[in-house]
Amino acid sequence: MPRKYHIDVQATPNRYPVIGRSGIVDWGEGCLKCAQCVKYQCVYNVYRERSFSSDILADTIDQFCKNCFRCVQGCPKRLIHKTLNPEWEALGDDIYTPEIVSATWTQAETGKIPVSGAGYGGAFSGPGFDSMWTDMSEIVRPTRDGIHGREYISTVVEISNRPFNLEFDSVGKIRTGQWPFARIPLPIMFDFPRFGDLSERVWQAMALAAAEIDTMMVVPAEQAQALAEFSHHLVPFLEDDRLDGALIERHRMVQIPDGENAIERVSRLKAMKADLLVSVRIGAAGGPDLAARSAELTRAGVDLVHYTADERGYEAGVENGRHIKDVARNVHGVLLQERLRDQATFMVSGGIAMAEHVIKSMLCGANLVAVDMPLLVALECRVCRNCVAGARCPVQISSIDPRWGSRRIVNLMGAWHNQLLEMMGAMGIREARRLRGEQGRVMFIEDLEEDTFARLLGNSKS
Repeated sequence: MPRKYHIDVQATPNRYPVIGRSGIVDWGEGCLKCAQCVKYQCVYNVYRERSFSSDILADTIDQFCKNCFRCVQGCPKRLIHKTLNPEWEALGDDIYTPEIVSATWTQAETGKIPVSGAGYGGAFSGPGFDSMWTDMSEIVRPTRDGIHGREYISTVVEISNRPFNLEFDSVGKIRTGQWPFARIPLPIMFDFPRFGDLSERVWQAMALAAAEIDTMMVVPAEQAQALAEFSHHLVPFLEDDRLDGALIERHRMVQIPDGENAIERVSRLKAMKADLLVSVRIGAAGGPDLAARSAELTRAGVDLVHYTADERGYEAGVENGRHIKDVARNVHGVLLQERLRDQATFMVSGGIAMAEHVIKSMLCGANLVAVDMPLLVALECRVCRNCVAGARCPVQISSIDPRWGSRRIVNLMGAWHNQLLEMMGAMGIREARRLRGEQGRVMFIEDLEEDTFARLLGNSKS
């Protein structure tokens, strides 16, 4: 049995005050000047530690408050109130919601799984990944406790284009040659962010983190040159037809965009280095043709097909486009029909905002996922898109200390890894490879609605 994979996390404080969910409104007028003011009875010393941040021009009290409401209830004149923080409500967007951004900051700071003592108070269904319910029936077995249990749970995945079967000659000698593969201990790779206040410091922080957790990161070719010391963990994206022999020789995998000459480029690359892994990057758009293209690339020897959705997780540039989970289900089904599923490896990215999205993507058929925006959020990104508009980043991500940045990303991946173990244990799955296409462990709201209401409304497909 391989050594149990572990990500070492270390508490790494934020550089800027955290934007809290709720704010304290403290009315001074009418104060009775009580001998024992409830502010000084605060067990978290919120009122003693508060200060004014010149960076965000705000009181830091929201960062320290734990929402116990003791001061609100204890003030005899009811001068202290709690209210939703408008800055918190303005964080992120409909995918990277304020809750997700705040939880990501907490995980990047502590490396721990975020826990809500009040439970989940949201809707039980929504768009995208929120339309999936996973089967957690095995959680009743104490040995299935992913983090603390006695069972060994593996999160290892392989990247390769495997032969469907082995071939032997007349005397029983194997004729099937060796094929290149890469094994990573976590079904997560890093992808380059779609936007952000990027700098050499940020790229170095991400590369350091990829090396520490032993995963791989897709980077533009010019960045691969600047980060040559991390070449074992980098996947240069070769956007044009130029083939740099020295660059290819340093790396175990490269990625190219899909196109008319993509298969020819794959052959040329593999001719330059026999054990080179080649990935093809495809925009997750194109309907049924996308799945057919997947089969074609797999037959051509592509080791990893990478489907990229937009930052929200939907087909880019397509009105009412499919979510990446539906793309994965379609591709997985076609590869099964073509008897290529065990040979192919495919990865999805775009809209992967939480640990549960990793498992849900794999249940839909993906072998692994790539994350991009969570890496920036771990570095305190507000997802405000000031950088897109050419404005100043409110937290100046480009100026970070690479070591600090790498620790934050490692902490986030450590928290995600523990959540993967918890979910796999609760589903009774001990191998991440078994998650691939295991759709018997998941329910889709659209299928449930079809089964429940279609006959009543006369829209049944049967």
